[in-house]
Amino acid sequence: LTGSVAGTGKGAPSSSRVFVIRRDQDIYIQTLRKLFNESHGIFVGLQRSEEELAGKSRKAQLVQVSKNYRSVIRACMEDMHQAAVSTRDPALHNQYSTQVSILSAMELIWNLCEILFVEAATAGPLLLHLLDWVRLHVCDVDTMVREVLSSESPSKHKLFWNVVDVFVLQGRLDEARHLLSKEASANPTSMNMYKILDDLMKKMPMPSLGNTQTLTELELKWQHWHEECQRYLQDGTFASNPHMESICKILLGDEDAILEKKELMNTWYHFLVTRLLYSHPTVKPVELRFYAQSSMDLFLGGESSPEPLDMILMAAFEFEMHQVIKECSIVLSNWWFVAHLTDLLDHCKLLQSHNLYFGSNMREFLLLEYASGLFSHHSLWQLGVDYFDHCPEYGRVYLELHIERIPLNTEQKALKVLRICEQRQMHEQVRSICKIMAMKALRNNRLGSALSWSIRAKDAAFATLISDRFLKDYCERGCFSDLDLIDNLGPSMLLSDRLTFLGKYREFHRLYAEQRFCEAARLLLTLMTAHIAPSSFWMTLLTDALPLLEQKEVVFSAEQTYELMRCLEDLTAGNPDKQKFQEDAETTKVEMLRLALARNLARVIVKEGTLEGS
Repeated sequence: LTGSVAGTGKGAPSSSRVFVIRRDQDIYIQTLRKLFNESHGIFVGLQRSEEELAGKSRKAQLVQVSKNYRSVIRACMEDMHQAAVSTRDPALHNQYSTQVSILSAMELIWNLCEILFVEAATAGPLLLHLLDWVRLHVCDVDTMVREVLSSESPSKHKLFWNVVDVFVLQGRLDEARHLLSKEASANPTSMNMYKILDDLMKKMPMPSLGNTQTLTELELKWQHWHEECQRYLQDGTFASNPHMESICKILLGDEDAILEKKELMNTWYHFLVTRLLYSHPTVKPVELRFYAQSSMDLFLGGESSPEPLDMILMAAFEFEMHQVIKECSIVLSNWWFVAHLTDLLDHCKLLQSHNLYFGSNMREFLLLEYASGLFSHHSLWQLGVDYFDHCPEYGRVYLELHIERIPLNTEQKALKVLRICEQRQMHEQVRSICKIMAMKALRNNRLGSALSWSIRAKDAAFATLISDRFLKDYCERGCFSDLDLIDNLGPSMLLSDRLTFLGKYREFHRLYAEQRFCEAARLLLTLMTAHIAPSSFWMTLLTDALPLLEQKEVVFSAEQTYELMRCLEDLTAGNPDKQKFQEDAETTKVEMLRLALARNLARVIVKEGTLEGS
C-alpha cells in the first residue's frame, strides 16, 4: 500500500512510503507447519463424518475430534519448546518461547470450550472435567513437586507443606495422603491427628462420571462429610499444627484459607475450581458465571486488571460463545484457532442462528479468512483448497480468485493447479492456466510443450500459431521436433485447420518412410485439393511429390497427375508476388515439377492404355 504522510507546516514536503502488509504472519513460521498440516486432516475428516449419528454417538465423535485438535496443538507446543531450548540465537529463542505461550493459551481455551460446549458436561461430571483442566494446565508448581518428591527425606524438605497444599488445592487427595503418611511416620506423637485428617480426605465424596449415584445422594453424603470436618475444626483437633488446620479449612471451602495459598495457584480459574470442589461440587453449568466472576474479583482483589486471556475464559464460563470467538479473533495472531473452533461448534449445532450482516455465517467467514491466508504461502495453498471446498456460499468464488494468483513457477506446480481446477469443473481457470503455460513454453522455444498446453486449453488461435512455428522450423531444418507429440495428436488435431494440416503432413512423412507410396500420394493430394494446407506451403508439398513422381512404379493416376498440374499452375499464376517465381531456384524447381508431371502422365497413359487393351 502506498500513502502520503503530510508535513506539519504549510507547504511542507510530503513523503511517500510503502507499507508491506502480510495477512497471516504465522503462516510463514516453519515450526507451525505441523499445526496447519495435521489439523487439515482432522478438519476434512469432520466434514465427511456421519452426521446421521445421533445423541451420545455423535457427541462422542465430536469430543474425539476436539481432543484430536488439542493433541495437535500440544505436539506443536512440545516441538516449539524443544526448538526454544536447542537454539542459541536469542531472537529465535524469544520467538519460540512466545509461540509456546500462545499455543498453551490456545489449548487452555480450547479445552475449556470442549468441556462446556462440546462435551456439555452436566452437574457432577462438570467439576471432574474442570479439575482435569486445571491439573493439565497449571504446570508452574511441577518443578517444586519433583524437587520435594525426589529428596532423600521429603517430610524434612522446607517445601514439603507447600507440595501437600498443592495436591489438596488440585483435588489430588490420594497423593496428599501419601505424602502425609511419610510425615506421620516421622512424628509418632501426632499420629492420631494425621489419621483423622487422612480419614477425612479418604471419605470426601466425589462426583462420578458414570450414573452410579444421583446428585441428591452426592449432596447428602457431602453435607454429612462437611459437618464432620466442621466438628473436628471446632473441637481444635488440629489446633497444634497450623499446616493441618489450614488444610482442614481448605476442605471446608474457607475462601480466606484458600486465598492464603494464592501463590500456589497463580490463576483465578485455579482458585475457582478449588473453591467449587470444596464448597459446591454439584455446581450446574448455568451457575458457573456467578462463581467465575466472584472468583476473579476475589483473586485479583483490585491489584491488577484482567488480561485478554482472562476475559476470553470469563466469556466461556458465561457461555458467550460468540464473544469467545470475537475476543480470540482480536487477540490471537492467526485465524487457525477461531476457524477450527467455530467449525467444530457449528457441527455441534451451537452456531446455527448466527449470521453475519454481509450474508455469510460466522463459520464460513472465518474459514474463508484462514484459507485465504494459506493461499499466500508457496506450499500451504494446497490445504486452503479443501477449506474453500467446504464453504458452500462463497468458497467457490474465493477459490477461483485465489487460484488465478498462484505463481506457476514450474510445470509440475501448474499441473497440480490444473488438476484441482479440472476436478471442480473450473473451465475458465483451466483455460487461463493452459494459456499462461503455453506462452511461457513458446517464449522458451519449447514448441512441443507449448502445443500440448494450447491443445489442453482448447485455444484454436494459439494452436494455429504454434503449428505455423512447427512448419517454419521444418522448412528451415528439414525435420520435425517433438515427433511423439505430433504422431499422437489423435482427435486433438481437429482443434484448428493448421493443426490438422500439421498432423496430416507428419502422417504423410510417416507413410513415405514406411514405403506406403500410394497412400502417401493420396494424402498429399488431399491436403492440397481440400485446401487443408496453407497456400504458402503448396510449393513444399509439390516438391515432396517429386520423389513419388520418380518412383519406378507409377504412384499417381492420370486424374491425380492432372490435379497436381492444376495445383502447380494455380500456384504460379495466382501468386501476387510474380517476382518470386522469376528467381532461378524457383524457376528450376517449377520446371522440374512440370517435367516430372509430364513424364508421369505419359507413363500413366501408357500403363492405363495397356491395361484397357488387355
